Amino acid sequence: MRLRELGHSALITAGKATYRYQRSAVSDNTAILRQTRSGMLLIGGCYSMAEEVLSFYNELAGYYHLLFEDWDLSIRRQASILDSIISHELRHKHLRILDCACGIGTQSLGLAHLGHHLLGCDLSSAQVARANKEAKKRGLDLEFRVSDMIHLKEIPETGFDVVSAFDNALPHLSVGELAQAVETMGLKLKPGGLLIASIRDYDALLELRPSMQEPTFFGHVGNRRIVHQVWDWIEPAAYLLHLYITLEVGEGWRTHHFVSWYRAVRRQELSKALREAGFHEPVWLMPAESGYYQPLILARRP
Repeated sequence: MRLRELGHSALITAGKATYRYQRSAVSDNTAILRQTRSGMLLIGGCYSMAEEVLSFYNELAGYYHLLFEDWDLSIRRQASILDSIISHELRHKHLRILDCACGIGTQSLGLAHLGHHLLGCDLSSAQVARANKEAKKRGLDLEFRVSDMIHLKEIPETGFDVVSAFDNALPHLSVGELAQAVETMGLKLKPGGLLIASIRDYDALLELRPSMQEPTFFGHVGNRRIVHQVWDWIEPAAYLLHLYITLEVGEGWRTHHFVSWYRAVRRQELSKALREAGFHEPVWLMPAESGYYQPLILARRP
């Protein structure tokens, strides 16, 4: 990728494609790259997750399960780990849980199967439709709605025991949106309720700034797939994720390409946002301790 400055704007050349973007100052002196559906790239302080992330997850909804070697096994394994952690914190069974970045239901389905009362929501209508379909197929009594985790306007219910946001969902948000989201989540909890979320280990990743996640082969001969990621670090602490799912089709292969924007959120930043939103001191559980595949943060509402 090549960048040529043009005063307050610039041109980015990536392969045969050329894009124009604009730069403006933001409060933390960090410029943010924004990619729209039309291909226009903008950098500025008013990033909104809606359009870019919505497109990414809507397109990915029918393929999301292919990111796992065995999605059903991952559902059960993650639910077992999360149930153990949540039950240890709250000492109750059959908790009311709001999963406010539910995707196609990877965590919600498993927790509901264990007897918890789940309400899931997601910005992507395609992901929500897939989650509702998966719940019905499994005979589970839970509901998924379309709602973004910044405002949760479509979720009038309050008094949840747990509010969750897994699978590195929070780093889709700008600094201001992250602060607003955790405040909104806190308002959905009952006093003493638990917020639990997971993000990538960006403290370590920012030291390495990896350019890719190595390809993984899943499946068997005749029905194989390759999953890999390319990370384009367009800013010191922001990157474009290029996700590739390549499927074996007959005697050939077909590749599906999905792109989204992430901000590399350090643990200190997320902890600070929770404290400023009124939560008690957050606690981090790293994968070696919890068994979960990403670092987990837990914070209690007063």
